Amino acid sequence: MLKRVNRVALIGAGFVGSSYAFALLNQGITEELVLIDVNKSKAEGDAMDLNHGLPFAPSRTKIWYGDYSDCKYADLVVITAGANQKPGETRLDLVEKNSRIFKGIIEEIMASGFDGIFLVATNPVDILTYAVWKYSGLPKERVIGSGTLLDTARFRFLLGEYFDVDTRNVHAYIIGEHGDTELPVWSHADIAGTSLTEWTKNKASFKQEDLDTIFLNVRDAAYHIIERKGATYYGIAMGLVRLTKAILENENSVLTVSAYLDGQYGHKDIFIGIPAIVNRNGIKKVVELDLSEEEKLKFSHSADILKKSMDLIFNK
Repeated sequence: MLKRVNRVALIGAGFVGSSYAFALLNQGITEELVLIDVNKSKAEGDAMDLNHGLPFAPSRTKIWYGDYSDCKYADLVVITAGANQKPGETRLDLVEKNSRIFKGIIEEIMASGFDGIFLVATNPVDILTYAVWKYSGLPKERVIGSGTLLDTARFRFLLGEYFDVDTRNVHAYIIGEHGDTELPVWSHADIAGTSLTEWTKNKASFKQEDLDTIFLNVRDAAYHIIERKGATYYGIAMGLVRLTKAILENENSVLTVSAYLDGQYGHKDIFIGIPAIVNRNGIKKVVELDLSEEEKLKFSHSADILKKSMDLIFNK
């Protein structure tokens, strides 16, 4: 009998997709990677380029450019395709444009016989993750958006920089919409198990305004990067690889992803960024944090904004 191998199908070989493929190859996480793009020459060129780097990779990965039929035996389909966010444009401005693109993509993927897990990164990610769930008919646990994974990473990086601590020892979450209404969960932020309240106590150099500025820089990071280089792709690509590893290696890792709420946090029928346990079956469990009253209000506001935008697509 042939040994079953992990296959990842990547839809979209743009900035984010090609960065994801490169990071995935360098970490040796999957045995097979197929690149699918409407621009077949770009997908073919990326496959050639990546294959030429295999002698330097940590493990053997079969890489090729293909089409939607290759999704049939994929364990994971990662979607990075879609229109990019332009300078001055919010993620929610992309709703109608990308939802139309996604409908055709998902129909093609499901027609192949795909029965794995979807991982969505295209913006607005929360709404498009909901769209993938609706269009695919798969169980909600097997449709995951990148959510606030990158926002949380940015948050931890900037806090680590401010407190002069390795970012990997900072534990803090950004939740809500991946966008302008996201919020920091200060009530659960800690460094090495010590709450930020305790960490900052009696420190003359500490200023609350500094933390407020850190959050604003997290929330607006994409705008700052787009203004400088036109798009963001390295950070989100690495986040997607981290999610891929958690799924394929059945890690039961807690990551801030866009997951379906069915009453948790007081909301239903919505995909939104929250901490969740991720494993080989997708979303094992939504982690429901005990939020402060102010955080609850801000989270509800974020959810309501998403629902209003979703109405443009699903309740016409």
